[in-house]
Amino acid sequence: MRLVGCVLLLSSCVFAAETNKTNQRLEDAAAVFAEIMAAPDRGIPHDLLSKAHCVVIVPGLKKGAFIVGAQFGKGFIACRDNRGEGWSAPGSVRVEGGSFGFQIGGSETDVVMLVMNNRGAAKLLSSQFTLGGGGEVAAGPVGRTASADTDARMTAKILSWSRAHGVFAGVSLQGSTLRQDMDENRALYDRRIENRDIVKGAVAAPPAAAKLRLVLTKYSAREKS
Repeated sequence: MRLVGCVLLLSSCVFAAETNKTNQRLEDAAAVFAEIMAAPDRGIPHDLLSKAHCVVIVPGLKKGAFIVGAQFGKGFIACRDNRGEGWSAPGSVRVEGGSFGFQIGGSETDVVMLVMNNRGAAKLLSSQFTLGGGGEVAAGPVGRTASADTDARMTAKILSWSRAHGVFAGVSLQGSTLRQDMDENRALYDRRIENRDIVKGAVAAPPAAAKLRLVLTKYSAREKS
C-alpha cells in the first residue's frame, strides 16, 4: 500500500509540474502576441488579423532541438467563437521538422500563424498537418497598413511570421508538421481532448488562458457593419 501511495504521489507531482509548464507557456504566448502587435508599424496588419479564423502562437521554438531531430516547439491554437467576436479556449499544438529552423535563424524564435479560411482551419484542427506548398502557406506581410494584395497572400490558407533577436518578418514554414498535443491538453483540461472539440466549445477555457484570449480580442476586433 505504501508503494502504491508513493507512485500515486509521484504521478500527481509530475502532472502538476507539467500543468505549471503549460500554464507558463500560455502566459508566454500572450506576451509574445502583445509585444508583436504593440511594436510600432512592425506588427501583423490589422486587416488580416480581423479576417483570421484562427491564430496559432508558438513561443520560443528551439533551433538546437530541431538540428538533432527532436520536437522543437509547443504552442496553442485558438479560433473565433460562434459570434465571431471573442476567441475559443486554446488547444495545444506541436511544430516539428521541415526546414523551418534554418530559414528563420537564431537559437530561439517566436512564431505566429493566421488561418485565413475554414479549409485552413479544418486542416490545422486535424490530428496532424504538414504545411505544404501550392499556395497553402505564405509568408505574411509586415506593417500595420500592409496590404495583402498579392495572389499568394490573397489565396493562402495560412499566413506565417517569425520573431528572432527582435526582428519580426514573414516566414515560410513549408515542410514543417503541426499536430495537436493531447498530453498538453490533458494538462490544461484534466482529460485528453482533441483541439477540434476544444475550439468548438466542448470545454470551458482554463483560467490560465484568460490573458491570451483577452489579448487576441483586443487586437483582432472586427468592424461592425
